[in-house]
Amino acid sequence: MDEFRGKHITIMGLGLHGGGIASARFFAKAGADVTVTDLRGAETLSPAIYELKGLPIRYVLGRHEKKDFIDADIVIKNPAVRRDSPYLAFAKRIETDISIFLLYSKSPLIAVTGSKGKSTIASALWHVLLKNNKKALLGGNITVSPLDFLDETDTEVPVILELSSWQLGDLRGRNLLKPLVAVLSDILPDHLNYYDSMETYVSDKRVIYESQDDNCWTVCNADQKWGHSFAEETRARVLWYSERPLEESVGKRALGGWLIKSKTKLSNPDNFGAFSSSVDLLEGRGKFNFDGPEELLVPSQILVPGRHQKKNLLAAAVAARAFGLPSEDIISGLASFPGVPHRLEFVGSTRGIRWYNDSTATIPDAAIAAIESFSSPIVLIAGGSDKMSDFSAFAQKAKNLKALILLAGSGTDRLIPILDANKVAYKGPYFSMHEAVQTADKQADPGDIVILSPGCASFGIFMHEFERGDSFKKEALMLFRQYAE
Repeated sequence: MDEFRGKHITIMGLGLHGGGIASARFFAKAGADVTVTDLRGAETLSPAIYELKGLPIRYVLGRHEKKDFIDADIVIKNPAVRRDSPYLAFAKRIETDISIFLLYSKSPLIAVTGSKGKSTIASALWHVLLKNNKKALLGGNITVSPLDFLDETDTEVPVILELSSWQLGDLRGRNLLKPLVAVLSDILPDHLNYYDSMETYVSDKRVIYESQDDNCWTVCNADQKWGHSFAEETRARVLWYSERPLEESVGKRALGGWLIKSKTKLSNPDNFGAFSSSVDLLEGRGKFNFDGPEELLVPSQILVPGRHQKKNLLAAAVAARAFGLPSEDIISGLASFPGVPHRLEFVGSTRGIRWYNDSTATIPDAAIAAIESFSSPIVLIAGGSDKMSDFSAFAQKAKNLKALILLAGSGTDRLIPILDANKVAYKGPYFSMHEAVQTADKQADPGDIVILSPGCASFGIFMHEFERGDSFKKEALMLFRQYAE
């Protein structure tokens, strides 16, 4: 873009995936004078630097220099950089990869946020659109920066953005984000090592509907007080999703979707790890006009396990209906949705034991949801670095596990006394995924489930939760090969 040619652009926070790399690439190709600065060193950031190989970029690594901020025409802030960083005080203009995208995108927008489930909801929406021969683009917090596909935006091409609280907070007051449909997933305690309170954390989530009007839709969770708070505050029209009939969770004058039991028998139980052919399954139904019919939205048989996942797909279905898709197209799309990597991702099986990667379960509530997704005995790999989470409910749930394997970390150090107080046995803590996987295999018997669902952040042993999940999958697949041989 000519606007940026010759401009001095400082990228604050390169990172290893997502916005920093895409921003550096975007501005370098636009002819800007680009400086990338990150507190981490070149060795740690080498994969990101490799992706930018050949582009005219100056690197300042292992430190920040005040001059790079004073001289910059624009500072592009990584979402993980605290807004109160003293270096940002020197910047003339602060943007993010999301704000630059929103300034120039031509596409209608669906935006998704929340604490857990937002990646599944956003990905399911994208999958449904693609399955119905509609070009759509997916990006944001899901590790794909929308700057990578800005030149593909068009009035006929919808964009689905998954947005974190940090990304939303950076957009506050800018009037750039006006999604046609905004979806808010479960709100749970998270990032309390970054935010002062739940209220300040949720305040950033509220930015998703800040600029909406009555031509837009806000999709709210009827089962949480936060969802009712969002519905009262938004100026958009409200649709709900709930685990119960909307008459019970909201009232008679409510539109949206809900889950009900279905007696459908599974055509192939082996594909649905958590279930047997005799159990009741849930399906999603909805109503979008007071005088209209009740519609089937989510089929009872899906490829991703867990009640919480069925509810996530219900939220996606309600959003898709708000966007204008007919229910029959939504059903067919969701029936083939394979799930999202690192979110109860099926890795494989050996000795009659099924292995699942749920590495993005970085808070205890998410690990609890994973445990509740299966009826078989569970060997759980958990633990990691601390996010100041409350582990008390997790410790109670862990009493029902067949075995608990702990990865080392500051969160694990705080979890262990709580487990001891509740008389919960555990193995570890281990300082490598290899040890954890080998121990899990020794504890598991045919018919059991092994899950990596840490309930903690990944820093310390791993650079991020995706590396942790990849390490788990690598070790599990090596184990499978050993047994095969």
